[in-house]
Amino acid sequence: MTVRPVFYRRSYRWGQASLELGERTLVMGILNTTPDSFSDGGRYTRVDAAVEHAREMVAQGADIIDIGGESTRPGSTLVPLEEELARVIPIVEAVHKALPQIPISIDTYKAETARQALEAGAHIINDVWGLQADPDMARIAAAASCPVIIGHNREAGGYINLAAEVAADLKRSIQHALETGVQQDQIWVDPGIGFAKDYNDNLLLMGQLDELSQLGYPILLGTSRKRFIQRTLDLPANDVVEGTAATTVMGIMQGCQLIRVHDVQANVRAARMADAVVYRFADLR
Repeated sequence: MTVRPVFYRRSYRWGQASLELGERTLVMGILNTTPDSFSDGGRYTRVDAAVEHAREMVAQGADIIDIGGESTRPGSTLVPLEEELARVIPIVEAVHKALPQIPISIDTYKAETARQALEAGAHIINDVWGLQADPDMARIAAAASCPVIIGHNREAGGYINLAAEVAADLKRSIQHALETGVQQDQIWVDPGIGFAKDYNDNLLLMGQLDELSQLGYPILLGTSRKRFIQRTLDLPANDVVEGTAATTVMGIMQGCQLIRVHDVQANVRAARMADAVVYRFADLR
């Protein structure tokens, strides 16, 4: 490695829950409450099953539980607000009660869902549309003074300079957040692997993540079970754990500080091995 990845130090406290960025890679375990999720649809729609799975992921090393009620896979059906609330709020409440020491992120682009989830016990907003889909989302994040993950997305691809355009789009969303009152140390970014990007775009961006580490914000990488891995390995979504782990390591080597995954244990192990190398010479800021 010739370029030192840039990592950012951040500390967060919420009652019994806490996070420390900059010491090691943090792992976000995915808890989908949707019946049509591309890889585990319907398995965790019941509160008891969702809590059990959250406990399992924490036992395997998850630092954050990410709860979402609407699939964002290509071709998925849009979920009305009331239905999304019915799916996620009872599970946010139950997971928070069962695991009060574990931060919860709410995976939504709807401001009202984010607001109610924060009231129910969530700590972090994870918006795959980068505060662009709902004009009230940035205001909700600012009012709550909570971390917000700004994901890269757009209506269509057609990139000329992929990494530069992703960075420019993220900068616009970041500026909107700052102007609305979100504090700089509450912003994380997600390069949006799989969102408005074709197969070659995803492979190319996986090799250019170090450019995004220069933006000045911690990077969350979400590649778990995504189609570009399935296509590369010619395997179904539930059989690509090694491919996901490979992208986890590639991301960490380029400055990603958080990973969002379905298969927690395997990716925690991959992250710890990468951390042992990377954090010896990381540029910590």
